[in-house]
Amino acid sequence: MSFESHSMTLKIWDHSTMEPTLESAITHISARANAPKEHVRVVRSGPNMFTVSVGEESHAGFTV
Repeated sequence: MSFESHSMTLKIWDHSTMEPTLESAITHISARANAPKEHVRVVRSGPNMFTVSVGEESHAGFTV
């Protein structure tokens, strides 16, 4: 896991924990950036890797 100011990259090996792990990351980034959860996006950035970050309002991604 790595952190930047308003983003985080996660490598999730156990697929059964994917949804709760991503939900927790979305909540963390949202609180850290003082942004609504709707503005947090999740991008699959590789095998088992996900980047969670605050996106622009018009480019908001999906939440889990």
